[in-house]
Amino acid sequence: MDFRTGEPVVKGEIMGIALIQKYRVASYLLSKKLKREKRYPLVLMLEPLFQCNLACAGCGKIDYPKEILQKRMRVEDALNAVDECGAPMVSIPGGEPLIHSEMPKIVAGIVARKKFVYLCTNAILLAKHIDEYRPSPYLTFSVHLDGNRARHDESVCQEGVFDKAVAAIRLARAKGFRVTINCTLFVGENPDEVASFFDEAMKLGVEGIMVSPGFSYQHAPRQDVFLGRTASKQLFRDIFSRRKDRPGKAWSFNHSDLFLDFLAGNQTYQCTPWSMPTYNIFGWQRPCYLLSDEGYAPTFRSLMDDTEWQNYGVGNNPRCDNCMAHCGFEGTAVDDAFSSPLKALKVAIFGPRVDGPMAPELPFTPPGERPAAAPARGVAAAVPVSAVKRARRGSKDEDRAAAPR
Repeated sequence: MDFRTGEPVVKGEIMGIALIQKYRVASYLLSKKLKREKRYPLVLMLEPLFQCNLACAGCGKIDYPKEILQKRMRVEDALNAVDECGAPMVSIPGGEPLIHSEMPKIVAGIVARKKFVYLCTNAILLAKHIDEYRPSPYLTFSVHLDGNRARHDESVCQEGVFDKAVAAIRLARAKGFRVTINCTLFVGENPDEVASFFDEAMKLGVEGIMVSPGFSYQHAPRQDVFLGRTASKQLFRDIFSRRKDRPGKAWSFNHSDLFLDFLAGNQTYQCTPWSMPTYNIFGWQRPCYLLSDEGYAPTFRSLMDDTEWQNYGVGNNPRCDNCMAHCGFEGTAVDDAFSSPLKALKVAIFGPRVDGPMAPELPFTPPGERPAAAPARGVAAAVPVSAVKRARRGSKDEDRAAAPR
């Protein structure tokens, strides 16, 4: 939806598919509300491998020795996780999922279950493998693009990737696939350049844009690229304010309207990490997709019932204090929309407010007064970033390798 006018920005078949998806997800959420379930998943984050063909500056997902990077999730394990979780949507990040030789089987199995799949990719291998997939209302290629050519290539630390991704998007759209863009914003973003990038992205025919401030992964190669909370909110206000200069142009976001309002600093939300649970080659990751040192649950039910959720979130854990990522807060925004439909409708029609005071932050409890969190499962926290080497992370990876599958 164009948050300036409230009018649809995607026409015809794509718009119809998007409405069907919204209807089915809304029906799922309503059933959970009627059953008075306190915690339930919205999206399953399914990580079938960690290996990637890029080494992005802000990525904390590929910092493993060779033997871990070469591991692949079995098709049956992936589909069992989908069934066990029951979420209506499945996001498949990585690593680079297209490296997995059995990814077409995993996707086909999820589509057969009528789950909406977002297959995340940097698109370098998409042209090579695209004929292994069939267009479906349930399948979307989510292509990683962090900005225009110069910005994106800088973000992924390799020249030429932007052009390959754009060519792959055009190819996928020509073959009838649903396509979205996944954009992460870091320190140094220029609001005018981001707005221009959004314009160009929509011209490619993508269904929508997923956007989020980068999470400060403890194991990312660089730590000077991440935004703080106040800087993130101001950046999004500056970006959204550019809409008035674009008559006739529309940006479609693959987010709830209240999540966009949260990004602009107009909502006070705590994260709901259980809304997007993660299953990877080590098992059910506690507590969320982004924190990777907190251990694993043997089953999905154990993840939901036995995780000490009070130890996580803004003000409860220092690693959570700057997080505004969709995998933690989109579920909160969706739940708020159900509780406050008129507020959600107002934001959908008029868009996020871009001036005036921001909503208050949740209180940050001094570290010494916070509840004791589970100890980190490794030694990475004691190692300076400059000393981290991908193939020399012994104790953490040995512990993970021994985790229940």
